[in-house]
Amino acid sequence: MQLFGRSRELQALGEAYVDSTGGHGRLVIITGGPGSGKTQLMHEFLTTLNTTDARILTGTTWSGERDQPMSLMGQLLRNAEAECAASHHTPSAVNSQQKFRRPKAPWHLPGHAPGGDETAEGLLRLAGHDRPLVIAVDDAHAMDRASLHTIVRLLRRSRSRPVLVVCATSGHFGETRSPAHTELLRQPHRRVRLAPLSDASVGELLAAQAGRALPGDVRSAYHRATAGSPLLVHALLDDSTRLGPDIGHPVAGAAYRQAVLSLLHRGEAGHVRVARALAALGSLAGCVPVGELTGTTPAGTQEAVDALNSSGLLDGHVFRHPTAAAAVLEDMDGAERTGLHGRIAHTLYRSGAPALEVARHLHAADLVPEGWGAGILRAAAEQALAVDDLDRCTAYLGLVLRDCTDERERHALSVALARAEWRTNPAAAGPHLQPLRAPALDGDLSMRDTATVLRHMLWQGDTELAAQAVASLVHPHSPAEAQIVAEVEFVRQWFYGVALPGKGAPASAADPRRRPAHADTGLAARVAALVGGEATDESAAAVAQALQGHQLDHLNLELVAMSLLAIAHADRPALAAEACDALLECAVDRRATTWQALLGSIRAEIALLQGDVTTAAQGALAALGTLRAQSWGVLIGLPLSTAIAAHTAMGSYAEAEELLGLDVPEPMFRTVFGIQYLRARGHHYLATDRPFAALNDFETCGRLLREGNPSLQKGIPWRSDLALANLRIGKARSAREWAEEQLRLPGGHSSRARAMALCLLAATSKPHRRASLLREAIDLLKTCGDRYALAQAYADLSAAHYELGEYDRARLVARRAAAEAEACRIESPVDAHLLQDPVRPEKTEPKDGPAILSDAECRVAGLAALGYTNREISGRLHVTISTVEQHLTRVYRKLQVASRSELPSKMLEHRIPKLSDRWASTHSSAG
Repeated sequence: MQLFGRSRELQALGEAYVDSTGGHGRLVIITGGPGSGKTQLMHEFLTTLNTTDARILTGTTWSGERDQPMSLMGQLLRNAEAECAASHHTPSAVNSQQKFRRPKAPWHLPGHAPGGDETAEGLLRLAGHDRPLVIAVDDAHAMDRASLHTIVRLLRRSRSRPVLVVCATSGHFGETRSPAHTELLRQPHRRVRLAPLSDASVGELLAAQAGRALPGDVRSAYHRATAGSPLLVHALLDDSTRLGPDIGHPVAGAAYRQAVLSLLHRGEAGHVRVARALAALGSLAGCVPVGELTGTTPAGTQEAVDALNSSGLLDGHVFRHPTAAAAVLEDMDGAERTGLHGRIAHTLYRSGAPALEVARHLHAADLVPEGWGAGILRAAAEQALAVDDLDRCTAYLGLVLRDCTDERERHALSVALARAEWRTNPAAAGPHLQPLRAPALDGDLSMRDTATVLRHMLWQGDTELAAQAVASLVHPHSPAEAQIVAEVEFVRQWFYGVALPGKGAPASAADPRRRPAHADTGLAARVAALVGGEATDESAAAVAQALQGHQLDHLNLELVAMSLLAIAHADRPALAAEACDALLECAVDRRATTWQALLGSIRAEIALLQGDVTTAAQGALAALGTLRAQSWGVLIGLPLSTAIAAHTAMGSYAEAEELLGLDVPEPMFRTVFGIQYLRARGHHYLATDRPFAALNDFETCGRLLREGNPSLQKGIPWRSDLALANLRIGKARSAREWAEEQLRLPGGHSSRARAMALCLLAATSKPHRRASLLREAIDLLKTCGDRYALAQAYADLSAAHYELGEYDRARLVARRAAAEAEACRIESPVDAHLLQDPVRPEKTEPKDGPAILSDAECRVAGLAALGYTNREISGRLHVTISTVEQHLTRVYRKLQVASRSELPSKMLEHRIPKLSDRWASTHSSAG
């Protein structure tokens, strides 16, 4: 250990030595707290004397030898013998040394050591004019009384002798009452006081260790953690350098813990008790009478606090580093530690301390005091849950539950414990809730607790029993209770979605326009308006606005998820993505794993609806990895179906097949998540040339929806799925019938579902009719934002134009398909030859360069080139037919074309600057 920041002190010792060599005996007392470097300073000083003729005798005392007379003198005399023997002095010197040769009896036995006067005279004879005598005593405050008297005699007789006595002594941990310390201070002396290292000195120490100057924040961090205690600084350095050669911010490990305990046990037992109480109290240390806990007087407590501060362990009444407090507590006997925490808990409760503080010590003491303990622990558990400290919440509830004998109270505690554990691991909540099904159905639980049990039933797929419970067994007695029941049933019907024949909820509950009771302004009511009525910007925005102020909790997580899906399927995926991102960020901040998993699945589904299949696949797989399979329950179908559909769209069939090989719970197929899973599997079968297997899955979807919850059918386009499967097996007529049935559904189904049905109808139509249907589908897909489906529709439209012999128009549309595919990060769905420029005779470009069209002209020309009629363009751009005709007239003139049929080739030839971007931007804003 190198010495830093002690140059003044070292200089003072050197000056005292020089004075002593002139025949002036000197005493220097080095004082400082434990770990301040007294021993190191003495060692460095003695090292500087190696080049002199000084005769050096050293000794170290300890408290265990206080009752052994002349124990220190024995050390000094033995050192004198060894020093004289090694120096080969003259016979006279040897003769004088003979007097100090140790007798056969041990020195520490009473009556066998030389007397104090004789020993003092013998030591003085070693101090000749040619060789000064230096006696260095470490931990001199623990000196035995006989040795102390000898040192005092030596000092009194050495006023004209070259003698220097250096004593390192501590004035802390009760040593101010040491007789040796007090007696030495009475002698004429020079004091060298070791203060803690300054911030700059700590920086020098770190720089020497690192071989370079370290940043100021690193230096300050070490200084704050140790208050400049050299022992603690070096211990932190030892721990930090074990992790690597670079020195960064301090890391407290084994060396630091050892140093802390070394400092602690240098003190008296009473001071150790104070230190342990302060460590257990933590931030409350300055607010609690520590003396009552430790049996010490206020003065004794303050003395211990001062000593701990001077040693660098405390900052006021609080340990500077949490590892130090932990080390002090771990050093205690287990029973002693729990007893201390129990006393602290009682003291805090009597003083009216916050429930969280009292509960922390009750838990550490493994104690539930009769009368008040259970109430304190339950209140603390609720407060811990409010700040997302789930570990404390579950620990406190578990402690109360262990000692609770009242059955109703045990039920309430079990539900509360399950609610807390649900946030991070629904599987862990199951064992608490499963036994409570019967009490919930019998009305023995509160409405809130009953709803929690019902929610668990739904999560596990027991939708029929949950429906029966809501319909016949649960009777709310207040508006608040009715609101809870209504939300549970609304989620059962529209989030979980499917029930077996004859076991569903009453018909009145199946209509989403029938708002949940007492929820006219709530989230459920707004979702009902969005799902049951015609989706508008206002109804979607109303749900998104309600989500902004919605607090995720154990009852409405599924309602929040359903709200996001409702917005996305109402052709507003961008709005849903924005709302979902905000909620997902909140879930991450609150470390709510279950929320993160479900919201992450929703976000992946939204990406899939937007055609971003890569993001959808990544997000769904990430969500799947957030929870273990048994924690997902039936909801595992949501991320699984999204991942399978996304991988299939990307052409990653092996990855999709691997996901299909995962086990899924059988009850999942009685929910909407099973329907989505079957649809994703069916489309994978189609992509891998298994159309009959796909047809079977799609028919199963239709049967489950018709029998279970017919109201959900318009939101799940299973008829379009059947149309596609029939088309693949060559049944064009059946395919057309299913597509037409999908299109005949009443309003409320999404633009995406209608667009897919139009594409399938187009596939069974003649080329001229096909192009018109595909253009209508493309308009709808632009509205809902599905770029993957849009790329496929553009590819189909390009093929239709090519079949009609409209090759330039086919190429123009193919480029749109390729651009959308590139945005989705998938392969282009059109043939490569359609993306190549046709071979044309070279033409001289006009002197004024290529034609420049206005934004309005670009919009009209682009639609006309794609085959839209003037009337369709008028309705599309919300302008009159006359305006369209005027724009086309100017376009013809600028591009030097005679008719509409020449537009596609001119658009390809001139490559109108950023035409596609302008058109897309205007289309998006037009909505």
